[in-house]
Amino acid sequence: MSSINTNHGATTALQTLKSINASMADTQMQISTGKKVASSQDNAAVWAISKTMEADVQGFNRVSDSLNLGQSTVAVGRQGAETVTELLTEIKGKVVAAQEENVDRAKIQTDIVALREQIGSIVSAAQFNGQAMLSNTEQTAGSGGINVLASINRSQTGVTSSDIRVAKQDLSQGQASIGSGLTAMTGAANDITGSGDGAAATLTGNATAPTGTTTFGASATTTVAAGTGFSVEISASAANAPGNTAGRNDISYVARDGDTMEDVAAGLAAAFNKYVSDDLGAGNEGTVAAAASGNQLTFTGADQTGDNFSVTVNQYAADASSTIGGGLAELANIDVTTQAGADAALTEMEGLIQTAIDSAAAFGSAEGRLETQKEFVSGLTDALKSGIGTLVDANLEEVSAKLQAQQVQQQLAIQALSIANQAPQSLLSLFR
Repeated sequence: MSSINTNHGATTALQTLKSINASMADTQMQISTGKKVASSQDNAAVWAISKTMEADVQGFNRVSDSLNLGQSTVAVGRQGAETVTELLTEIKGKVVAAQEENVDRAKIQTDIVALREQIGSIVSAAQFNGQAMLSNTEQTAGSGGINVLASINRSQTGVTSSDIRVAKQDLSQGQASIGSGLTAMTGAANDITGSGDGAAATLTGNATAPTGTTTFGASATTTVAAGTGFSVEISASAANAPGNTAGRNDISYVARDGDTMEDVAAGLAAAFNKYVSDDLGAGNEGTVAAAASGNQLTFTGADQTGDNFSVTVNQYAADASSTIGGGLAELANIDVTTQAGADAALTEMEGLIQTAIDSAAAFGSAEGRLETQKEFVSGLTDALKSGIGTLVDANLEEVSAKLQAQQVQQQLAIQALSIANQAPQSLLSLFR
């Protein structure tokens, strides 16, 4: 049946044309934006995932900036430590030259002082954007290193960040001292074989070289507050033992930020052994010594049967009046103007050089780790970008072919609509 009121063919052709035009508009949008999912209307789930990943990419870009800054800071510290090592090696050469009697030791000492001052200048200048890495003498918690933002981690419960901790390496020359106002010890004094923080005992016995041990803290890894003071007091000396200490804190160690009880034991052992060597003379110490193992400090008495000397180990709470010593504090005591001083300096320089080498090596390891992390973050960022593209980017080859097909369909739909619109014209011939 034909009707002039309703043209079913034209209606169908028009709907088809509208559908084709809408599809073409979507295709043209993909071509203009390069995306198949340009908004949440296109695909809400995929759009939401892509936006979350884009936020992560921005976060990793900031992480890369942080790693670059951290790596530059550590590189400055490493360069400074390596330069200090070279200067210490040069000082050692001067010390070796001073071993010869027929030399002007005063002039050699002048050269050593100049090199020592140059080391101080390098330590002060080795900083990046105000962050010094070759000095760690502050009592502020956390001052013993820097945290470099290394990653952001997404999980079901949320997003967290992770850092790479780079410890400072102290190559300053300041002397340590326990605050003069500190008189009360922390922790109870007990037998030297006990496990208390403070201990006192007389090294006695019928055997040659009696010993005693004190334990610091609960374990070797127990951390110590920066500025906490430790000292060893010698009294009641006899026979071949070292002389009594003039003050309670003549043999001391002040913990720096990041130190553990193992560091404390090692620091006190070194201080005790130096005191004994200075008091008795190098090579005359006999069996008088302190040895550190983990958080335990073991004292060995003089090489004689019977009472040797008493040792009191003291611990003081952190106090602003205490001063944390520098890693190269003994450099200030190098004096080759005498034969005895030249001999002692030669031994001392070995330890100082090793301290600088260890510092440079620690910075080198940290710098390598930061470089590895930076490469990982860069690769991860590229992978995330690629993943986002897979989700939302349009396949332009496919879209191009689809557009050509839609253009043909559009032309056919227009012709079909034109034919459908002309169909009612045939009814006029029936009324002539």
